[in-house]
Amino acid sequence: MSALADDPDVIRIGNCSGFYGDRLTAMREMLEGGQLDVLTGDYLAELTMLILGRDRMKDSGLGYAKTFLRQLEDCLGLALERKVQIVTNAGGLNPAGLAEKVSELAARLGLDVRVGFVEGDDLLDRATELGLGSPLTANAYLGACGIADCLTAGADVVVTGRVTDASVVVGPAIAHFGWQRTDYDRLAGAVVAGHVIECGTQATGGNFAFFTELPDLGRPGFPLAEIRADGSSVITKHAGSGGAVTVDTVAAQLMYEIQGARYAGPDVTTRLDTVELTADGPDRVLITGVQGEPPPPQLKVSLNTLGGFRNEMEFILTGLDIDAKAELAQRQLESWLPQRPAELDWTLARLDRPDAETEEQASALLRCVVRDPDPNKVGRAFSSVAVELALASYPGCSFTTPPGNGAPYGVYRPGFVDAAEVPHTAVRPAGYRVLVGAPSETRELAEVPEPELPEPLPAAPTKRVPLGSIAMARSGDKGGDANIGVWVRTDEQWRWLVHTLTVDRLRELLPETAGSAVVRHVLPNLRALNFLITGLLGEGVAYQARFDPQAKGLGEWLRSRHIDIPWELLP
Repeated sequence: MSALADDPDVIRIGNCSGFYGDRLTAMREMLEGGQLDVLTGDYLAELTMLILGRDRMKDSGLGYAKTFLRQLEDCLGLALERKVQIVTNAGGLNPAGLAEKVSELAARLGLDVRVGFVEGDDLLDRATELGLGSPLTANAYLGACGIADCLTAGADVVVTGRVTDASVVVGPAIAHFGWQRTDYDRLAGAVVAGHVIECGTQATGGNFAFFTELPDLGRPGFPLAEIRADGSSVITKHAGSGGAVTVDTVAAQLMYEIQGARYAGPDVTTRLDTVELTADGPDRVLITGVQGEPPPPQLKVSLNTLGGFRNEMEFILTGLDIDAKAELAQRQLESWLPQRPAELDWTLARLDRPDAETEEQASALLRCVVRDPDPNKVGRAFSSVAVELALASYPGCSFTTPPGNGAPYGVYRPGFVDAAEVPHTAVRPAGYRVLVGAPSETRELAEVPEPELPEPLPAAPTKRVPLGSIAMARSGDKGGDANIGVWVRTDEQWRWLVHTLTVDRLRELLPETAGSAVVRHVLPNLRALNFLITGLLGEGVAYQARFDPQAKGLGEWLRSRHIDIPWELLP
């Protein structure tokens, strides 16, 4: 391990990427900004796996995040000089191919680099026999033990395919501290630290509900975790970098893309209801108390298929009679189409206002989305017909988009396989292959009973204001499901929130959830509620079933809704 990691009590792990397309300069910023033992990068999301799958269809040698190589060409020498190991899931669908490219890059730069990689997550060739159908990609979420093995064997760079987002952080901690596979509390603590930093600047003020409180959000720095031998950690950032690390920015990332109080992973099931956050000085937040349980017997599998072809046209409706104009355009287009696509969805966004001072403020948007297995039905046969309405439809007819051909779209769904069916393999720098066996102890997942709730507040005068006057929120996607985490700062606000924001009240505030199952989970240590909204996003982000296909703004919509809040709780 690196010189800094000779400290047996702590390992300092930074992050330089939260998604494929994140800030290219972040790797250098993190290496130059301060001390690190390990630098990680997360490049994979459900949509990314589909993108990489299409890359692999064009060229079997691809399937990895190409931007990682661009960053490494600039920074590999610096990382070696500073004795910082690099761990990344940028290998995507082809970790062996990316590892080979890294070795070639090192040779070209005249650097002696030991590269290890982790594979075995790709189940595509066995998808049918495993009952997973015939997808374009099929990748099991691996854990951290393969990464730990490569690091222990002396790797300077470790490349993985589809591991859990937190695994790139948990693996280095296992290697440094020598944790065993049954050290569940320690592993769970590292999972929480990894979950907090894996989305990059979302832990340092990015996408933060109370962003107006932060003094320097111009260019947030990337986060790092100081993980200790007992599994506790401190989340911080390099001194002088932008953004902020506070209890609330850390809580915001903790609430991102979770489901229930049990956060299942391949190494450990983490009890999110045990997490405790404490301020530990400027830009430092201490995470303690995390408890872990044996992992479930099955691994989750990310399955992506090509669902067909998709196209859309968007009409601008201005001024009076908006509903009648929308009805006419819809009736005309559907009757003029030579063949009706398999799916034809209309959405009217009433962005207009009466007596508007600008034409834009007087306009609404009517969006028509079509999908079909046949690209011809959603190509010019659709979009050109829409344009033909221009002189024959409602007054002021115009469009935001030109006519064009349809594009392929993907469909995501999760699958599950027994952990023993997945050949999780660490390939050490010398080429020696080590099969990482399945956990010896597992436990089926079960819902955590709702904890005892605090006493409700006594009746008091209220004011009707946005929920976001006192509550923060963070929302995101998990396949076709969405989650919204909502939390407050004081015990009195918590007593009000937990009794007020029920599932029924959420449905009232967010009418779009009417057709979805909604489950509420209570996390009292964080003064937080998490709502899982099943099926809101259709068949995943690539399917684009709604205006905000990844539910990024769902929490902000909830915060903007008005509700009666006791006067005494308002700032």
